[in-house]
Amino acid sequence: MYAIIRTGGKQYQVAPGERLRVEKLAGEVGDTVELADVLLVADGSEIRVGRPMVEGAKVTARIIEQDKAKKVLVFKKKRRKGYRLKKGHRQPYTALEVKEIL
Repeated sequence: MYAIIRTGGKQYQVAPGERLRVEKLAGEVGDTVELADVLLVADGSEIRVGRPMVEGAKVTARIIEQDKAKKVLVFKKKRRKGYRLKKGHRQPYTALEVKEIL
């Protein structure tokens, strides 16, 4: 059994027991999150496709980590002008463990 969900402007294929990183969601470590934007649910040979969401379907997951990703460096330079700019960015994320697909 698996489902395709939408969160943070991206789509993910998830299955029970699977771990994934998504854009930051509100909540503390250990909290349960319900993801209601389910686009597709497949259970064996039965496939339900939503238009755009599957009616009554939801994915339950547990927050296992709230953290930031590795730093991405942004360096800008204009030759012969003495212009240099160095910035860093760390994107926050939430790590989830999928419990069940309803």
